[in-house]
This record gives sequence, C-alpha cells and structure tokens, in this order.
Amino acid sequence: MPDNATAFLFWGFLLVYGAVMYVISPRALSFQSFFRGADDKGRPVASWSLTASIFISWIFAKSVTNAANLGSTYGIVGGLAYATYWLSIPIAGVVIYHLRTRTGSTSLTQFLISRYGRFAAVGFTVAILIRLYNEVWSNTAVVGGYFGHPGDFAYYGAAIVFTLVTLFYSLKGGLRSSIFTDVIQAGVFLFFLGTVLFVIVPLHPAGELLTSGSFHLNTGVDLLLVALLQVLSYPFHDPVLTDRGFLNNEKTMLKSFVVAGVLGFISILAFSLVGVHAQLAGINTLGNAPAAVGHSLGVAALFFMTVIMISSAGSTLDSTFASLSKSAALDMPTLLGKSRRPSVRLGMWVMIVFAVLGNLPLFAGTAILKATTISGTMVMGLAPVFLLAWLTRYSPASFHLSFWPGVALGLLLAVGMIPASWAIGDGKYALLLGTNTWGLLICTGGYLLPLVWRSLSGDMPGLAKQPR
Repeated sequence: MPDNATAFLFWGFLLVYGAVMYVISPRALSFQSFFRGADDKGRPVASWSLTASIFISWIFAKSVTNAANLGSTYGIVGGLAYATYWLSIPIAGVVIYHLRTRTGSTSLTQFLISRYGRFAAVGFTVAILIRLYNEVWSNTAVVGGYFGHPGDFAYYGAAIVFTLVTLFYSLKGGLRSSIFTDVIQAGVFLFFLGTVLFVIVPLHPAGELLTSGSFHLNTGVDLLLVALLQVLSYPFHDPVLTDRGFLNNEKTMLKSFVVAGVLGFISILAFSLVGVHAQLAGINTLGNAPAAVGHSLGVAALFFMTVIMISSAGSTLDSTFASLSKSAALDMPTLLGKSRRPSVRLGMWVMIVFAVLGNLPLFAGTAILKATTISGTMVMGLAPVFLLAWLTRYSPASFHLSFWPGVALGLLLAVGMIPASWAIGDGKYALLLGTNTWGLLICTGGYLLPLVWRSLSGDMPGLAKQPR
C-alpha cells in the first residue's frame, strides 16, 4: 500500500463489505432454504435472482484476472479466448434441461448412478471436490494480491479475513444467503466494471482496443480452440453452476442459464480490455494486469479494481461453501444409498473445514490459471458421459472408459509427461490444445467402445438396462 490512509481505505472496505453481507444475508430456517435456496415459505428461487446468481458466481476473481492477463499478452484475441469458456453456461443449461425432462433426475449424482452406476458417481464426486477445493484458494489469493505481495503479512492477512467474512454469512444462510448476496454482488460488479471501462476506453483511439492482437495459433487462437473443446465437458464438474440447474422449473432454469452465459461472455470480454490497455500503454503487469493498471491510474482506479475482485471472489466463494455443504449433506448420502433428512449442522462443519484447508495452497505459490486449465483437461471425459448419454440406458463401462483416460491425460500434462509430438501449433498452449484434441477423441472412443461391442453382440445399446 502506498500510505497508511490508502491502506485504511482498502482494509476498511473489506471489513465493511463483510459486515454488510452478514447483516443483509437472510437466515436459512429450513434445510430446503439452506441447501436449495428456497425462501421461508418454500418457494423456489425467482428467475431474475437465479440469472444474477449464475452470472456472478461464475465471474470468479481469478477469471477476471486471467482475462485481463490474456488481454495484456494477446490483445483482444486473449480476451475472446477466455470469454469463450462462458459458453459452458448455456451448454450446461441445455444438457440439464434434457436430463431433467427425460430422466426426471434431481441432481447429477442421481443421474450418474441411474445411468452409469454408483462407482461412476463416486469418481465424479471426487473430481468436483477437487474443483471446489481449488475455488477456495484461487479466489482468496486474488483478493490477497490487492493488499500485498505473496509472502507479505498483508497478503495472507487479507486472504484470511476475506475467507472469514464470507464464511460467516455463508454459515448464516447457506445457499439462500449465497443467492441473495449474489444479486447485490452482481450489481456492484457491473457498476464498477462500467466505471473502470469509462476511465480506460477514452484513453485510446476508437477501435484500437478491439483491433489489438492477431488471429494465429501462436497468438492466442490455440487457447481459443482449447476453450471451444473444454466447454463440452468443463461445466459439468462445477457444482457451483450445476447445482443451480435444479432450483427452479426446467424452462425458467434454461432461460436463466442462457441469459447468464451471454452476460458472462460480454463481461469477461469487456474486462479483458483492462489487459489490452496495459499492452498498448506498455505497462509491466507482473502477472496481475488489473492491479498493475489500477496502480498506473491512481488510488481511485486501484480501489475500483479491488471492489470488483472482492465482489466477484465473494460470490464464488460463498457459492463454493454452499456446494460443499450440499455435497456432504445430500450427495454423499445418495452415494451411500441412504435417504435421510439433510443435516444443516454437517453442512456448516464442512464449510468450516474447507475454509481452513482450502487456503493451504496459498503458501505454495501455485499459478492461478492452472486451477482452470489443468482441471478442465482432467475432466474432458465428461463430455461423452453427458452429451452422448442418450445412446444408452445403462453402461458403467462407457463412463469409466471415457472419464478415467481424461483424468490420466490431465495428470500427465500437469507433470510434463505428454509427448511434444502431441502439440498442435507452436504457441504457448500448443501442447494443451493437442492434449485436449486427441484426448477428447480417445475419451469419446472409450465411451462408444462398450456400446459398439454390445451392438455387435446383438444387444442394441439403447436397450441396455440397469440390473435390478
């Protein structure tokens, strides 16, 4: 922080933000309210609230940071590449719509058990728990970066305080509290995003921001292609998104998902202009374009950036806590074949445990982007599992021959064991693109193999039934 007065402003906002969120958050008076977001009378989430919640809960703090960083590296092409991930939202909405209307499933876990068996649902649950774990540290790390550098007391202090204030109001209201505060956080985000763009856009000639960069594989198009591949699988391992697909009737849900996806795409692309400005102005971003641009424009701009990050990170973190509690209290009993009243107390304890354990990677210095790209690669096998589910009524082998090869390839990529010959192009994301391209073909082939074998054996895949 430049001086004590500025430090007081930033810390003061963080504490006031936490106090306000706690005071205005509704208290959940029933398990339907805590886990399903219903109001005190049991009514489901309103359409506009659901849309706002989907929109802002997917505007992660790390996402807007990544979008700006890619804009500073590749120009508008980088922003477009990252914004493409928001096509995941309408794709998830369409799939969940058909899943609900055709199978009557009330959750992805229930659907997986009925279509692919209990062990398939266990593997899926492990994947989403890893995803949720990543969401904790990767968002608190971004907030900490506006108060200090990694290793500084202020950095860790801000991340921990931010975690605690989010945890407090999440414990008060669960998913209902998360959705209620999402509406406010969405409004705050959009207002300050507009304010930042109002400052930045006039600094450049008309059209300069939107014509930066070039469309070549090694200038960001490789990441754009990765995003187009990963949107086929990426949304299904994020319960922050998919849990919201079961909170209202099918048509209302689908409309909310489509509108939220379009708004998210536009917002991420717009925020990438912060990074494009940094590139055009020759600002050294040091891996954090929003903070660097904020510093260059003065305390007010940096404060606006901080508000954007806190509001976006808060919406994601409270949704993460809500999804973790639901996973423990609702999904886990379903996996164990037990039907019992969900335990709100258990859900609260799960929030507390993950608030502590989820921040441990802060001390390891893990790159924020890896929380997105590596996990997205590991779950590529979910694309056939959900998009081709109509081909069979029951086929556990199809799930495992699709899902686990994807996990293996994601792990091999993470440890640097994917051969260079798999790369497509020579850009920074050439190997990531190759792994996702060939990997998706492998996973799809694995999914279809049992169905083809069954067909050749005289048992049509569409007639394969779950044993009673």
